[in-house]
Amino acid sequence: MSVLLALLPLLAQTPSAEYVKANYTKYEHRIPMRDGKRLFTAIYVPKDATKTYPFLLSRTPYSVAPYGVDKYRTSLGPSELFQKAGYIFVYQDVRGRYMSEGLFVEMTPHLGPNRGPTGIDESTDTFDTIDWLVKHIPGNNAKAGIVGISYPGFYAAAGMIDAHPALKAASPQAPIIDLFGGDDAYHNGAFYLAANFGFYAFFGKKKSEPELPNPNAERFDFATRDGYDFYRRLGPLANANEKFFKQQSPYWNDLLAHTTYDSFWQARNLAPHIRNISPAVLTVGGWYDAEDLQGPLRLDSALTAQSSQTPHTLVMGPWVHGGWSRGDGDKLGSVSFNSKTGPSFRENVEFPFFEHHLKDKADPKLARAIVFETGTNRWRHFPQWPPAGEAKTLYFLPGGKLSLTPPAAADSLSEYTADPAKPVPFVGYTTLGMAQEYMVSDQRFAATRPDVLTFVSDVLEEDLILAGPLRPRLYLQSTATDADFVVKLIDVLPDDTQQLLRGEPFRAKFRDSMSAPKPLVPGQGFEINFTMPDICHSFRRGHRIMVQIQSSWFPLVDLHPQRFGDIPNMKPADFQKATHRLFHDSRRPSGIRSTSVGMIP
Repeated sequence: MSVLLALLPLLAQTPSAEYVKANYTKYEHRIPMRDGKRLFTAIYVPKDATKTYPFLLSRTPYSVAPYGVDKYRTSLGPSELFQKAGYIFVYQDVRGRYMSEGLFVEMTPHLGPNRGPTGIDESTDTFDTIDWLVKHIPGNNAKAGIVGISYPGFYAAAGMIDAHPALKAASPQAPIIDLFGGDDAYHNGAFYLAANFGFYAFFGKKKSEPELPNPNAERFDFATRDGYDFYRRLGPLANANEKFFKQQSPYWNDLLAHTTYDSFWQARNLAPHIRNISPAVLTVGGWYDAEDLQGPLRLDSALTAQSSQTPHTLVMGPWVHGGWSRGDGDKLGSVSFNSKTGPSFRENVEFPFFEHHLKDKADPKLARAIVFETGTNRWRHFPQWPPAGEAKTLYFLPGGKLSLTPPAAADSLSEYTADPAKPVPFVGYTTLGMAQEYMVSDQRFAATRPDVLTFVSDVLEEDLILAGPLRPRLYLQSTATDADFVVKLIDVLPDDTQQLLRGEPFRAKFRDSMSAPKPLVPGQGFEINFTMPDICHSFRRGHRIMVQIQSSWFPLVDLHPQRFGDIPNMKPADFQKATHRLFHDSRRPSGIRSTSVGMIP
C-alpha cells in the first residue's frame, strides 16, 4: 500500500485530459452485485466505433475520481500505449469505498466455492462487474483484462480466482497477498511501524453511505521531518491511539489486535486460493519495493505450485513501489541501473501481453521469469523461478569474517548488547516515513555501532551471482525472553560504500510457529531459520560481501521491549537492555543460504 499511489487518481486535471476527452466518451454506472449492492464504475469508451474493444478493468479503494461524466481522467490505462491503442477502460470503487455501496472489508477474505448464491468476496464482485459490462456496454469484443498496483493489485489477484469466462488476462502488480506474511503489516512477526502509521493516518475511518472524496480533509500533521525522533517520542505502540488516532482508525486497531498469525490473518491470505486460474497472468514487482516486495513473489510461487496449467510470467525489475508504471526506472538514490527499465517493461512486456490476450495480436513469447540482475544491470530470462543453480552458504566466521567455507573452530561466538532506548536507525539520514531508497542505502553508519555485528568477505576474485530466496540460519543465545534479529545482506563496493541489497527482521518468539509464540529461555541456545525475499544480484569481481546482524531497525520496525508478551500493550517499564550471542563454529554454523546461478555471457 502506498499513500503516493493512493493520491494519484485525486490529482487535479491538467491539459493532458484534453486528449482523453477528444478520443473517449465517459460514462458512469452503478453496477449491481449479486447481493443487491451497487458499485460505482467509471467507463471510458473509444469514440471510434468502427471496431470492437476489450475491457481493461481496475478496481480500487482509493477513488475513481474525478466524478461526473463531464470530468475526465488525465490519462487512461497502465501507460500511454494503451490509451492510444484503444481499450474500454473501466475504473471501479470497490465495495464500501467512496461512491460504492456496501461495507468495506480490509483484504476481503476469499470465500471460495462454498460461498452460496449470495455470498460475496472480491472474486464475485469482479465476476459480476465483468458480466454486466459484457452485456451492457456496446462495442466490446467479449474479452476483459484486469490490472492494478498495490492494493488494486490485490483486487486484480483476487478477481482472477473463479474468473468470469471473458476475463482473459490479469496483471497483479505489487499485489498484497498476505499482510502478515511479509507484505505491508508484519514481517516474520515484526510490525512495520513507519509504513503502517503513515498509511492508516491517511486511510481514515469507515463509512456507512457512499460519499465523494473530501478534498479539504485534514491531513495528519507529524509536526516534524524527523521520523526517528517522532516515533521515539511516541513510545510504546499503545500510545498511538492515546495520542493520535483516538480509536478512530478501525484498520489500525485490527493491526494491533492481531499480532500473531491468527484466524484474522489466515482468512486474508490469498495464496491458498490461487488455484485453477483461467486467465493468463503477468505478475510484476520491484526489487526495491519497500511496501510489497513479497506479494508478487508469493503469488508467483502459488501459481507455480497450485495452478501449473496457467500461463504466467513473473517480472522483477530494479523498481520501487509502482516504479515500473511511471518514469525511467534508471536509478534509485545514488544507485544507477544504466538503462531505462521502466519504458522497456511497458513497451516490450506489459503492452504486448495485453494486446496478445485481449486483441489476438502477436504472441510476445514472454519467458517464465523476466528478472533484472542488479550489479551487472542486465535483464535475465529464466525458464523457472527460483532458478536452478548451485546451493551456496555464506558462513559467519570468527573475527568478523564471511566465507563460503564452513567454520572450523570448535567454539566461537560474537555478542552485542541491544538497548531499546538507543535503537539502530534504518537509514543514516533524517527522514519522516519509510524512505523508498532505504533498500539501497549505504550501511556504513550501522557498521560502526557496537550493537551491530558485521561480517565481511575477502575481496572477490570472480563474480558471484545469487538468485532466489535468502535463507538465514542463526544459532543464538540471549539474556532476554524475546528479541528481534535483523539480517542485512550488503554489497561492499571498491570505494567502501556498503550498499544494502536485502534486509529482513525476525521476531524470535515466532521461531517455531507464527500462530503460537513462545518465550526464549535466558541463557539457553536456540535456532532461527527463516526465508527472506528473493534477490538476483551479481557481486562483482573486486567487491566484498557483507552481512550485518542487529536487534532493532527503527522506526521501520516497531520498538521491541526485549521481553515476551503482547507488544502493543507493553508499558515503558517493560523495555530493557539485553545481550545477544551469535554462534559461528563447527557445531553451530550460522550463515545465509542461497543459490548461485553462475556467470552467463
